[in-house]
Amino acid sequence: MASFYISVGIAIFSLGLFGIIINKKNILLIIISIELLLLGVTFSLVAYSVFLDDIVGQFFVLLILTVAAAESSIGLSILVVHYRIHKCILSERYNVMLG
Repeated sequence: MASFYISVGIAIFSLGLFGIIINKKNILLIIISIELLLLGVTFSLVAYSVFLDDIVGQFFVLLILTVAAAESSIGLSILVVHYRIHKCILSERYNVMLG
């Protein structure tokens, strides 16, 4: 039964990886794909934690989800500010921010 949950976590992770590989222009979709990567890893970590009857993995998942929420909120706020200034969210325009 644990292999089903692990395979679902791998599928979610591969969807996020596929989203990053295919879409390299839209920053919003890249942020969503990063969130899918983190959710796939945490889903698998919870499955392993339940399978091994160890609670440490579930505490680690809470830490990962907290960092992911902070990362997405900061990324989205930078994206909103950049959109207000430049009126586009393509990743090619972010070279302006480099120095």
